[in-house]
Amino acid sequence: MLGNEHDDFLDLLGGRTDDDTIARIAFECLLNGIDDSRVTALLNIVGWRGEFSCFAIGGEPAQSLGDTVAAMRGSIADLGGIAPLIGVYGSIIIMCARVQAAVSPEVACTAVMPAFAKDRAVYLSPIRAGLEGAMHTVRETVFSLQAAPALLNAPRPLRADDVLPERALIGDDLARDELYRNVYLVLRGDNDDDPTFRTVSTFLEHGGSLETTAKELGIHPNTVRYRLKRAAETIGWDVTDPRDAFVLNTALAIGRIRDR
Repeated sequence: MLGNEHDDFLDLLGGRTDDDTIARIAFECLLNGIDDSRVTALLNIVGWRGEFSCFAIGGEPAQSLGDTVAAMRGSIADLGGIAPLIGVYGSIIIMCARVQAAVSPEVACTAVMPAFAKDRAVYLSPIRAGLEGAMHTVRETVFSLQAAPALLNAPRPLRADDVLPERALIGDDLARDELYRNVYLVLRGDNDDDPTFRTVSTFLEHGGSLETTAKELGIHPNTVRYRLKRAAETIGWDVTDPRDAFVLNTALAIGRIRDR
């Protein structure tokens, strides 16, 4: 698992000022959760100036590391983009690319897909803004690929929400925050007595039984159905779907722990 070590990676420059070394150090900073003015200075040097949006793609290389890096850089250059940030974590190679010209997540992913091993997961992050966004894309790529084996039939490419609860379980703070803010808090509303929140919680507690939930809450099963449907429309996760129920169970557990 990734930590939040704030070692001074700038010391690793060792007097070298070539772009490849500077880009490598910038990537290591992002990987380790460092997103301060020093990293901004490094990015400026390698051409990532001003405001920017970016995304990350990661997986295990299909060929040698050198061949994979060359393929990634060539694909982004062919799309009119500036040199991406590329780094390695264990067996995973990650590319963080800036959105510009024809460089978009889907187009770039299609272009670089042959560089990744065919029998391993490939992750494509959402677009995020600025230095903090770059840091999140790199780190969530590592966590997502670490979590990928939990899925029996992982989509390719893998997306952030595909392994959201698994990422939370292995220590991804970004995933935990998303589950807390975008699922738990939205579902709960202003208080724990919100009828939709109570219905979803009770439904999960009783293993997805409409009848038991209705009996516990003293309402008609059709009312339970209505509230569950409304919850799905509000948060985008359907508690009657087994996979979505796992997501919601994880979000509720995180919320209860944080709000204790």
